[in-house]
Amino acid sequence: MSPAGRAASGSGGEGKSPFTAAAIATAVSGRLVGDGDAVVTAIAPIDRAAEHDLSFLASPRYVPLFEKSRAGVVLVAPELENAPGGARARVIVEKPHEALLALLPRLYTPPARVAGIHPTAIIGRDVRFAEGVTIGPYAVIGDGAVIGEGSWLESHVVVARDVVIGRDCRLHPGVVLYHGARLGDRVQIHSGARIGSDGFGYVFRNGAHEKIPHVGRCVIENDVEIGANTTIDRGSIDDTVIGAGTKIDNLVHLGHNVRVGKLCLIMAQVGVAGSTHIGDGVIMAGQAGIGGHIEIGDRVRIGGQAGVFGSVPAGETWSGYPARPHREALRAQAALFKLASMIRSIEKLIAGPRGES
Repeated sequence: MSPAGRAASGSGGEGKSPFTAAAIATAVSGRLVGDGDAVVTAIAPIDRAAEHDLSFLASPRYVPLFEKSRAGVVLVAPELENAPGGARARVIVEKPHEALLALLPRLYTPPARVAGIHPTAIIGRDVRFAEGVTIGPYAVIGDGAVIGEGSWLESHVVVARDVVIGRDCRLHPGVVLYHGARLGDRVQIHSGARIGSDGFGYVFRNGAHEKIPHVGRCVIENDVEIGANTTIDRGSIDDTVIGAGTKIDNLVHLGHNVRVGKLCLIMAQVGVAGSTHIGDGVIMAGQAGIGGHIEIGDRVRIGGQAGVFGSVPAGETWSGYPARPHREALRAQAALFKLASMIRSIEKLIAGPRGES
């Protein structure tokens, strides 16, 4: 595609498409109760929904909010079908959350774009563009980069030399891909993320910290989403790899040579030190800290703010600081809470009866 192609254009925001209750029931294979002509144009939480909003009720704890809700149409779990509430229409569906996910693209039109390269973009030598690529204002594409079919690089994205980006990827404004980054298909990276920067590696020699050159790659497999201001280091001599289908939140840091398995969830402010290997289906809650050179097994759950210093066997749930199996961590925490009253009792015993010398 020629660099002189047309610039990308946006709609100025997500448009909203009206949807009737009857159409919603058909779309999610649900059962309609109430007014099939009720129209919604947006989605809102049950307690803040208005007449033209769609909401959902999946848990008994929200029945009191549903009773007072002004939502026009509500997706309702079968066991809550008869919960009191004044919605014009209910759509009874087995899994309201999943149904809502299916409806979002119907209610919210994605921002429009036109394939082409904005005239302010800077394009290096021997860059290869597939069909349908969109390059936004002031983007910079280094020599020899490859951009796959249908990918969208928004404004001020920087792609270093020889980076490879797969099909239907989206890089939001301000993303930087360092040399050695490889993106699979359908990868989405949010603003401010830095992919493939050097890891924190030094050798103390001759009275100074000498930098270890990093020559490995940073490989992001298919269907990965990376949050805003997240940083993922390239490998030192090995590769850093993020497995297919993994979702990474904002403000996460993954060190050099880290390998993350498939379908993991890594929440905000998690930090993983270098050369740690994380299995498939792992969930790490916010602010967990993971030490270096350890193994986290498949399907492990790590609690928020946990400090993990050793390997964790597959399938286990760990929490606390230092992290340990979750039940053990809870017992340790409970014992700590009792410590103050135990100390007071001991002090009374040592002091003895009043007046005793």
